[in-house]
Parts: sequence; structure tokens; C-alpha cells
Amino acid sequence: MSRLIVSVCLIATMLAGASCTAPRGAALSREIMKDEASADQNFAVMRVGRDNIAQIRSFPTIGAQQTQRWPQAHRGADTGVIDTGDTVDLMIWDSQANSLLTQTSTNNSNMAGLVVTETGEIFVPYAGNVSVRGLTPTQARASIQKALEPISPTAQIQLNVKQGRLNTVDVVSGVARPGSFALLDRNTSVLSVIAQAGGIPSGLRNPDVRLIRDGKTYQIAARDLLSDANRNIPVRGNDKIVVLPDERYFTAIGATGTQEIVYFSKDRLTAIEALAEIGGLSATRADPKGLIVLREYPASAVKPGGPERAQMVFAFDMTSADGLFAARKFQIYPEDTVVATEASLTVTRNILSTIGSVLGVVRTTETIVD
Repeated sequence: MSRLIVSVCLIATMLAGASCTAPRGAALSREIMKDEASADQNFAVMRVGRDNIAQIRSFPTIGAQQTQRWPQAHRGADTGVIDTGDTVDLMIWDSQANSLLTQTSTNNSNMAGLVVTETGEIFVPYAGNVSVRGLTPTQARASIQKALEPISPTAQIQLNVKQGRLNTVDVVSGVARPGSFALLDRNTSVLSVIAQAGGIPSGLRNPDVRLIRDGKTYQIAARDLLSDANRNIPVRGNDKIVVLPDERYFTAIGATGTQEIVYFSKDRLTAIEALAEIGGLSATRADPKGLIVLREYPASAVKPGGPERAQMVFAFDMTSADGLFAARKFQIYPEDTVVATEASLTVTRNILSTIGSVLGVVRTTETIVD
């Protein structure tokens, strides 16, 4: 009798509490959305399908970088042009006897270190201030020589330019050799400067290229820059180039191949692609009808035609073609949470496994009592 009492008591106890205590790694879909019909809920549920995916795609984009659209390509001068801060070295040759411009013994005069002023001029003795900003070295040489003609019609000019701050580009980070690089011509491209800086390391995660110009920041994915020649625009003097890894991420939890913070591997990521990146749904635990994406919109986005609540629950049925096609078009945004809910069958298995273990213990107890 005592053995029967022990068996009955243990089994009854486990049947009563197993559904509460059975170990699980994720919530059930019905647990997360049990209050979806309540008028007092602070979230809204949308079951995503082909009938509403277009509406969802029209909702405001969140988590996007606040940058300017990448500039349009244009062609610059094939040679460098002189700018404020550049240094001009002049060598003047004159065959005239008693020339004011040269020394008698050498027939030449060296004028080095002439800095281009804020007004774009350099001072040349006997010619005064000569405007050179915006000119190529060839054009500047001709302009200076013309300015000297009243003093010496036979004078010949040699000119050399050393680029200053406004004629260089700084590559700040995300390359092998950051530094300042002189613009030898006005068709030097973004990729050319990055190449001079040693290129982007292969291990940098989904890199973005940012161009800081005239107080504005422009951004483009490095893969887009590399794949489209029209995006490879000429740089300008005083541009700053910054290469950074993509810091956008989403969180994966529940019955998936991995539970962690997942960084974006590409510029745009769909729900199907996100699921593939986290190892898919667990074959033994996940409920394929209960894939959920949690997202929080700003309060300003809640309006007719937009999300019903700031907190939205998007649910997918991955067992239907409708749900799969919708998941291919549903875009994951930064800081979304992707939840793979657990199947009810998994809980049942755990309960039966637990009860089976108890029965095994009971049988062992009966054997000891015997």
C-alpha cells in the first residue's frame, strides 16, 4: 500500500505542476499576444501577409542615419588648381642686361615660399598682388608672366605649387594608413584617395563611407560605392573621409539558432534574411507559425495610415506561402527584436519527459522497498 501511495502522490504532484515548471527557452505565441484583443493594450498586433505588406512598408523608416544624399558625380579639372594656403615657388629667368628681376651673374631669381592669401593672391615684386586662386599652375604662370611684362617683356617664369590644407583630403579612420593626401588634380576620386590610404581592411563589418564636406555629412555603403562607378565622385580640397563599420543591429531571442545581438551584414535586411543570419528556427523547439518582430515607433508616427500603436508586434506564419513571401518583403530596422516562439508540442514533450523520469524514480523506489 505504501508503494502505491508514493506513486500516486508523486505523479499527481507532477501532473499538477508540470505545465508551470517544465523548462522552456522561449515564450509561446499565445502568451505574447494574449491581450491583443483588449481595449487597454498598449501595443498592436499585425499579422503580416501579402494583403498588408505594402501598407507596412509605407510606415515611417526608423533607425536610419541622419546624413545627406550622396553627391552626384561630376568631372573636375585634369590638373590641380591653386587655393588659399598653397605655397608657390617662382623661378624667374631674364636675359636682359641690368634686369630688375634677376641677378647679373646668373640671369635668374628664386622667389620661394609665396603663400596664397585669403583673397587668393600672391605678392610678386614689381608686379604687386597677382590673383592665382582657382587657376591651374600653367594658368598661374601665364598670369604672373603677363603681370611682369611692363617691367621685363623677356622674362620667363617657372612655377611650382605645394598644396596647403584646402588642397588636401584627410582620410580619418577605417583604412590601413590614415592621413592627409594632396590633390594632384581635380578628378581624384573617393576610391582613389581610399586606395592611397591603404584601402579598407577586409575584416571591417559591412563598412560605410562618410564624406564630410562644407559642414554636411554624406554616407554610402562601401559595397555600393564599389559596385557603381557613378558613385565614385571626385573629392574636393578639405574633404574628410571616414570609414566605419555598420553599427546597426537587431536582437534575436527565443527558439532560434542563436540568441544574441546581431549586426547588419548589408544595407537592407529582410525578415527572411535576418532569420537566415541567426541560424533559422530551431527544428525541435520553434513554432513556425509564431515568428514575431517587435518594434517601437516614435509617438509622432502613430496616425491614420501608419502604425496603430507606438509598440507594434508583427507576426508571421512561416508555414504558408503568403507568410513566406511577406517575410521576404518585410524590412528589419535597427533595434528590432526578432522572437521565435516555442511550439506547444515542445512543452508537452518536456512534461511527458519529466513525468517519465518520475515514473522511473517510482519504479526504482518500489524495487528498493521490495
